[in-house]
Amino acid sequence: MSALTKLYLFAYNSLQAIGWATAFLIISNNFISTKSLNEAYASAGELICLLQIIGFLEVIHGALGIVPTGVLLPFMQWGGRTHFVLAIVRKITEVQKLPSVFITFVAWSLAEVSFLVIIFIIQTVIVFSWPVCLWLRNATIALHFKME
Repeated sequence: MSALTKLYLFAYNSLQAIGWATAFLIISNNFISTKSLNEAYASAGELICLLQIIGFLEVIHGALGIVPTGVLLPFMQWGGRTHFVLAIVRKITEVQKLPSVFITFVAWSLAEVSFLVIIFIIQTVIVFSWPVCLWLRNATIALHFKME
């Protein structure tokens, strides 16, 4: 993998982690101030929609072969999430106020932040032999997809 590709993936993962952490903080702050589960979409819905749209790059990463995930699993994850948030929650105002939207957004943001931080640590901080590092990264990716 070229240095430019590594830099791109580092930037992409960093921005996604910052975006999802921001979404979590906005939702948490809104929950603390309103004591209500019904305003998650109003507080962070547009940011989460944007993050999901940008998340299509993960499908492209697999298609180009710059990550070992392939195309099908990232596409299924992206398609399911995007359908939920853009076609259902964003379009139906009654759904936007449901506690299930709060729970879903919190689960997504925590899963994405923890997953991206683990990938970052494995790729840049931990000094293992390369085969061990690859195994840890792939095991983490597989576990992440199973949790979704």
